[in-house]
Amino acid sequence: MKYFLSVFFMLLFAVCAAAQEIDKMPVITVSGKAEIRVVPDEVILSLDFTKLDNDLQVAKKLNDESVGKILELTRRFNIAPQDVTPTSISVDMKYESTRDPKNRIYDEDGDEIGKKVFKGYEVSKTIIIRLRDITKFEDFFNETLKTGLTEVNSVSFETSKLREVKDQARDMAMKAAKEKATAMADSIGQTIGKAVKITEGTVSNQYYSNISANNNLQVSTVTVTENLATFSPGTIKVEADVTVGFLLN
Repeated sequence: MKYFLSVFFMLLFAVCAAAQEIDKMPVITVSGKAEIRVVPDEVILSLDFTKLDNDLQVAKKLNDESVGKILELTRRFNIAPQDVTPTSISVDMKYESTRDPKNRIYDEDGDEIGKKVFKGYEVSKTIIIRLRDITKFEDFFNETLKTGLTEVNSVSFETSKLREVKDQARDMAMKAAKEKATAMADSIGQTIGKAVKITEGTVSNQYYSNISANNNLQVSTVTVTENLATFSPGTIKVEADVTVGFLLN
């Protein structure tokens, strides 16, 4: 244990000493940024199916029928079983509070709470679907609205090449930093040497959509009505930024 601690402190001392040496060197520190836009090639949909009935078995049967329709739809569109995932299943007893002016009910704090009336059993299921052929999205999405789903929790457009694109953006940011440092040093008649410090900033991605819909349909976190949506692919913006310190010759 003592040996381990000794080695640890020696390494820590060496790192600190190296950092101090770098601080004494003539260094030019610059930032580099890059942005790449890529068209998404797959879509992830989160769909909610909720049914309510006074009879638990009826509520479950109605829910199973709607879920069965979406599963049949995925088979029609040749979506692989591993790309269809149930993420949550719940059964709740639902109540509503009613107030009778002639028979008021209060809690222990004196607040009127009314009378709880049983509304029924609520059976909910959430299904996550990954559609790997984005050209089928419009037809598939319109067909999902006919399955009896309750809500579209989210629609996420992604690229299967995100890791590759992020690496490319980071590489471009590094090259941009080197070009900037070279130009800045050249303006004062100097050159840059090797990089002595590199700090990675954020590497993020954001989707810009071109979804439009008629009547009451919206794509995210709303109750769905059976209206058709129109779609054209947007783009995913991938950004990267780095900070690099180069020796100044």
